[in-house]
Amino acid sequence: MWAAKVSWWAIRKRACSSFSSSWFSSSPSIPSHSGRLASGSVRYLGLDLPDAWPCALHSQPSPKPHIDRRASIIDGKSIGAMVKSQVAAEILRMKDSIGKQPGLAVVLVGKRNDSHSFVRIKMKACHEVGIASSAVELPADCTEDEVIHVISNLNNDPSIHGVIVQLPLPKHLDGERVLNDVKPEKDVDGFHPLNMGSLAMKGREPFFIPCAAKGCIELLLRCGVEMLGKNAVVIGRSKIVGLPASLLLQRHHATVSVIHSFTKNLQDLTREADIVITDVGVPNMVRGSWLKQGAVIIDAGTNAVKDPSRKHGIRLNGDVCFEEAVQVASAITPVPGGLGPVTISMLLSNTFDSAKRAYGFV
Repeated sequence: MWAAKVSWWAIRKRACSSFSSSWFSSSPSIPSHSGRLASGSVRYLGLDLPDAWPCALHSQPSPKPHIDRRASIIDGKSIGAMVKSQVAAEILRMKDSIGKQPGLAVVLVGKRNDSHSFVRIKMKACHEVGIASSAVELPADCTEDEVIHVISNLNNDPSIHGVIVQLPLPKHLDGERVLNDVKPEKDVDGFHPLNMGSLAMKGREPFFIPCAAKGCIELLLRCGVEMLGKNAVVIGRSKIVGLPASLLLQRHHATVSVIHSFTKNLQDLTREADIVITDVGVPNMVRGSWLKQGAVIIDAGTNAVKDPSRKHGIRLNGDVCFEEAVQVASAITPVPGGLGPVTISMLLSNTFDSAKRAYGFV
C-alpha cells in the first residue's frame, strides 16, 4: 500500500507552481514556566498538557523598529484560488475519464455558530471544484456511540472519500476516540495517529497531511522561500498546525525549533529564525522586536478581537502584530486572507487525492 503512493516531497521540489495530486479547550491555569506550584511541590506534566500562554508575553509595548521598509504581503486568496483551479481541472478530467467524482462528508455535532459557518465555507468550496459534499448533523447531547456509528457508515460508503469531524466537539465526547475512528484512508484532515505517525517517520508518507500545516509549506514553496539549511521557529505545537508544520519543515531540511509556553527566552529564539510559523491563539503576541530582519512569517492565528467599528463587533487578528512585523519581515501572511484560503484548498486537494486512490485514477 505504501509503495503505491507518489512522493509528495519529490514532486513539490520538482515543480512548486504546477499541480500535483500528491500535494494534494480551554487551557488550565499555569502559574509559572518552572513547572512548580506556588507551594513548591513539583507539577508533573502529562503528555497532553495544553499550552497556556501567559498574558505578560503580549501585554508589554514593543519598541518600534527603526527601519523604513515594508514586507511583501503573501496573498493567500490568490494562491488558494490557483490551487482550487488546479483541483477543479483534475476533477473534471476524472469525471470525463471514468464518470466519477470525489465525495466529502462532514460530521457536525451541536449548533455552534462558528462550526456551522466553517462547514458552509468548506461545502461551498467543494461545490466550486466539483466535489460532492454533505453534512451529517447530530444534536449536542448525542452519545459518543452515536457519533461513531455515523463515522462507521461513512467509512463504509464507497462514494465518500473524505470524512471530517468538525471541531470542537462537546465536552462530554472523547474527541480522540471519535477522530481515531475515521479510516486513515479517508482522514482528509490528517489527524489520525497513523497519518501523524507516518509524517514523523523517515521513509514513510502519510495518506494525508493536516491541511493548515500543509498550507504553510505550500505558501513557502509558491513564494520561492528556501527552507534547506534555514533556521525555522514554530511557535505552538498543536496537531492542527504546530506539530505537523515542524515535521514538514524538517522534511525540507530546515533546522527547526518548536516554542511552547514553557520555553525560556523565546524572543531570543525567534530573533534567529529565517522562517517563523505561529500557532498560538493569542492576538498580537509576536512583536516586531522578536523578529529577525528579513524573516518570512506565516501567521496561522485566527483570533476574534472586539472592534465596535465592525459590523458584527469583532475583527480577526493574527498571532503576530502585523503593523510592527511588516516593517521587519521580508514577507508575511495577513489575517484574514493569508493561510485560511490555502488551508481550504488543501482540504479539497486531499479529498481529490483520496478519490484518485480509491478509483485507481492517474
